[in-house]
Amino acid sequence: MSDQRMDSKDPTVSPAERYERGLALKQAGLYKAAIEQLEMAAVDPALAVKAYAQMGLCYKLSSRYEEAVPAFQQALKATPASSKETVQILYVLGRTLESLGRVAEAMESYRWIRREDPAYRDVAERIERLSSRRSTSAAKKG
Repeated sequence: MSDQRMDSKDPTVSPAERYERGLALKQAGLYKAAIEQLEMAAVDPALAVKAYAQMGLCYKLSSRYEEAVPAFQQALKATPASSKETVQILYVLGRTLESLGRVAEAMESYRWIRREDPAYRDVAERIERLSSRRSTSAAKKG
């Protein structure tokens, strides 16, 4: 399978096929190529949430956290309100923001999750830890 064929903007390839290709490329660790396929899949409103979320994960897996944040935010915009997907995306967004040291934004994501699903994963502990860290991190940043 040649890269040229995979990267082509062939209009006969459906968004659903692009999404499947994107997942396969992500699985293979070919994040840049996966993102290209997922971007083309995201034009289909039915696939937008999953495609943007997968793009965010590809960026995150390739340590491109700053680029992962807007991808997760796009996924959230395409998500129906108060869905299980929203909680999952917010969690990964929160973790990404945490990795970037954007504590206030991470807290916002975690607090939203806590309102929707109080027992979700380790959200309560993360909020607790970040709350205490936020008050001490300002003193340490000297």
